[in-house]
Amino acid sequence: MSYYSLPALPYAYDALEPVMSKEVLTLHHDKHHQSYVDGANVILKTLESARQNGSEVGMKALLKELSFHIGGHVLHSIFWENLAAQGKGAGIEGKLGDVLKKEFGSVEQFKKEFTQAAVSVEGSGWAALTYCQKTQRPLIMQIEKHNLQIYPTFRILLVLDVWEHAYYLDYKNARPKFVENWWTIVNWDDVTKRLTA
Repeated sequence: MSYYSLPALPYAYDALEPVMSKEVLTLHHDKHHQSYVDGANVILKTLESARQNGSEVGMKALLKELSFHIGGHVLHSIFWENLAAQGKGAGIEGKLGDVLKKEFGSVEQFKKEFTQAAVSVEGSGWAALTYCQKTQRPLIMQIEKHNLQIYPTFRILLVLDVWEHAYYLDYKNARPKFVENWWTIVNWDDVTKRLTA
């Protein structure tokens, strides 16, 4: 059987400073992300054991928890790839720029709306830029926790984790300041690659 594993970061733990400190990135990746990987794998093993033994498990609660852990793992895996040292991303141009301008009117308006989505997520959650293949439109999505209010089957291009563990040691309760600074470490090359894949 195959299980989930924690992906290595594509940069050093201090590469995102000063926007994200080495301490925060280490805790976020090695502890928080690892906990979602571990949680998903424990549930998968529980389900396998129950099937082999013919025993019953509380499926509703178990599958809800599995969704939470898998969602956390998938979103964090995208999040790490979406980031780069300041100035490393090529910027918003080409097809990505065209798509954003067509939908939002300008790149600045996209950033404004995405920022508003990130700052206003209730409790712990995410802001995401997604792409609907059917309408050929980019759409912003707020995700509560890891698994609520998700647009099914929409390709996720860009995510921003606004759970407190993503910024609290560096920014305290100033989520808007974290979001403002986060724009400087977005890896637009990765976002473009996800759009054109």
